[in-house]
Amino acid sequence: MLPPTPSVLAETRRPRPSRGIVGSALAQRKALELDAALVERLEATGRYRVLRKLEPRPVMPELWPQANRQPGSWPQLGIILDTETTGLDHATHDVIELGMVAFTYDQTGVRDIVGVFSALQEPSHAISAEITRITGITDEMVAGQRFDLDAVQRFIEDADLLIAHNARFDRPFCEKLTPGFDVKPWACSVSEVDWVGLGFEGTKLGYLVGQCGAFHNGHRAVDDCHALLEVLAHPARTQAPPAFQQLLASSQQTRLRIHAIGSPFHTKDALKERGYRWSDGTGGKPKCWWREVTEDAYDDEVCFLEDEIYAGGMHAHVERLTACERFKA
Repeated sequence: MLPPTPSVLAETRRPRPSRGIVGSALAQRKALELDAALVERLEATGRYRVLRKLEPRPVMPELWPQANRQPGSWPQLGIILDTETTGLDHATHDVIELGMVAFTYDQTGVRDIVGVFSALQEPSHAISAEITRITGITDEMVAGQRFDLDAVQRFIEDADLLIAHNARFDRPFCEKLTPGFDVKPWACSVSEVDWVGLGFEGTKLGYLVGQCGAFHNGHRAVDDCHALLEVLAHPARTQAPPAFQQLLASSQQTRLRIHAIGSPFHTKDALKERGYRWSDGTGGKPKCWWREVTEDAYDDEVCFLEDEIYAGGMHAHVERLTACERFKA
């Protein structure tokens, strides 16, 4: 008897799904179709808005960009990260959870998730009841846990951009945690996206997710990373550029940090209304009001300071900041 041809051999060796598996799959598909029809019917009335559970994209590690790729070539590697901490002060409080989602992107936007990192760490002091209420993390969950800092460094090593939803909070904690975060370009999805112009009414992540028609398990670090990725990738609902394009464009701009050194006390309200923030001088920074502006807005800012703050002179100190310097402590 002649051996079977390759095509026949493949056919004879191909496992056939059992009737039970096929039936279960069909039943599941029908249930999903029924759910979709019900949602469509409810929303068509105009009296209901249904939120879909946010499902993370599949992880495709084989698409991780090559480390030796040409600078500026596409796709590039972005990492969305989030920390859960024992408090607000990076100098005295600890990171108890770190979540990171690595993804590829190009000129058109977000492409694929290529890696996920999630870990807990036991802090130097007990977790307060308030932090447990906010994060859901207890002392029992973190007992004996330590971050693999070598793994953290390897994960971010190839990144072209680090993104956090409030980078001014997360960056100092990450830089305290391990080297590598301090030399990377950072972007902030709170301050560098015009959410109002995109039709949103706030910047809190849970609200943004809801306005995109979804819900997620908030306040766990890696879940928030997945949620932020989908919000950034969401199609624009207005004529404004989509969120991720705004964030990417902003990260590529040089900004100017203006320190209004020696501004008269009576001008503090004018400075505050203009968007200046007070620095108490910690970390070696000038003790004064300060603000960051784009290079295009610099001339207008100089006119404001000369006319309304310094009465004819310009005594402010100006720093040039790229994405590598922004959002540091």
